[in-house]
Amino acid sequence: MNLVRHFIDGQEHQAAAERTGKITNPASGEVTAEVAFATVAEVDLAVAAARKAFQQWRHSSLSKRSTVLFAFRELVARHADDLARTLTLEHGKVLSDARGEVQRGLEVVEFACGIPQLLKGDYSQGVSHLVDSYSIRQPLGVVAGITPFNFPAMVPMWMYPLAIACGNTFVLKPSEKNPSTTQLIAQLFNEAGLPPGVFNVVHGDKVAVDRLIEHPDVAAVSFVGSTPIAKYVFENGTRNSKRVQALAGAKNHMIVLPDADMELAADSVVNAAYGSAGERCMAISVLVTVGEAGDRLMPLIKERIADVKVGDGLEGSSDMGPLVTKEHLDKVTSYVAKGVDEGAELAVDGRAVTVDGRPNGFYLGPCLFDRVTPSMTIYQDEIFGPVLCTVRVATYEEAMDLLRHNQWANGVAIFTNDGGAARKFQTEVEVGMVGVNVPIPVPMAYHSFGGWKESLFGEMHVHGMEGVRFYTRAKAVTVRWPDPSQRGKNLGFPTQK
Repeated sequence: MNLVRHFIDGQEHQAAAERTGKITNPASGEVTAEVAFATVAEVDLAVAAARKAFQQWRHSSLSKRSTVLFAFRELVARHADDLARTLTLEHGKVLSDARGEVQRGLEVVEFACGIPQLLKGDYSQGVSHLVDSYSIRQPLGVVAGITPFNFPAMVPMWMYPLAIACGNTFVLKPSEKNPSTTQLIAQLFNEAGLPPGVFNVVHGDKVAVDRLIEHPDVAAVSFVGSTPIAKYVFENGTRNSKRVQALAGAKNHMIVLPDADMELAADSVVNAAYGSAGERCMAISVLVTVGEAGDRLMPLIKERIADVKVGDGLEGSSDMGPLVTKEHLDKVTSYVAKGVDEGAELAVDGRAVTVDGRPNGFYLGPCLFDRVTPSMTIYQDEIFGPVLCTVRVATYEEAMDLLRHNQWANGVAIFTNDGGAARKFQTEVEVGMVGVNVPIPVPMAYHSFGGWKESLFGEMHVHGMEGVRFYTRAKAVTVRWPDPSQRGKNLGFPTQK
């Protein structure tokens, strides 16, 4: 059986694996490969390779870094279908969704190609007599990324293109559930001319994570995942004097006002709730209908759910693929049962879905709950599956009150044709990313992605200029070239004269 190995110092690490994990095709339930789990010594080896490479890479010209990234960008674009297929085989999402993921990651690579412009500093001439000051941003050193299963191509691309463009070297710990996409990325970086050791990959579990967040030579850690683990990474990383950005869980709400375009709202909520089987941190998992909107919207949603075809992600006719593992399928299914037990109305039950020729796949059809209350478990917990909860409220203020009391604040959407209501909403809502008639408001690469409250631990979001700032630190330089007429004793505090 094929073994996915660590990628260290420009090549696959050939040592025998002490521990391994299984890689499964979610569509069929078949084990297709194994992945090596890193030991502490192997993590140390990757960090050492990155530290050694940093001594040269930090001094590489901006032109050199940009040239490598442009070459990498072309290779990723050329191999987009290969990446998408590899992704689908291990994650389960449909090919069109996988191709979209690769494209959104590629946009961050393209943004990082502009690093000569992004790293420009500031200059002030004559801050004092014959004295000039300027600021520069310099790389941190070895930085690490710890990324989730749901976007094995895109989420790592939120991190390493900018980190490397800024002059850092990178150690990536991707999800052990679907690591093969990262292996292909590492090979493409080699082909693009990235020096050995600048980009390294270690696979594994908590052993690898813990070593990265405690290693004295790792300067910063980027993380995307669940709230409990994000908090763990943040607390332990900062305790070890590291800069940390840890993006966490979500319970994204979509507010629909009575004046909204109901056809658009129905299309949008079905796409956003059930795309990628709901395994998105930006999925809409709570629909909040205001006033009469609920009665008008629910029939339209049911019509659209009836047209969603669940199947193997490699089949072009499939709209929604399987969940990532049998364990996750069982967990999500248990939430559906819990919702019924607690009194929610299960308007659409996807538990009976079957896929021809795939009896052992991890499939769950779209599930739609109506008349959910905030006290119910299905409202309070992040389910991370194709389960949409509908909460009916009488007023806009009741809808806003739901958001105010929610522990997460990743993304939110409002659907309305009232510009004043939309402006009021986007100003007042305490959430990191807001969509107006857009259900999944994921920013473009030149803006930054991140939430508020318990959806983010740390001060900075990913990609965009906040990404540049996260992977660099500022240095202020004050310069005076000697002038013989300015010499002499002066023990006073320097002032601007």
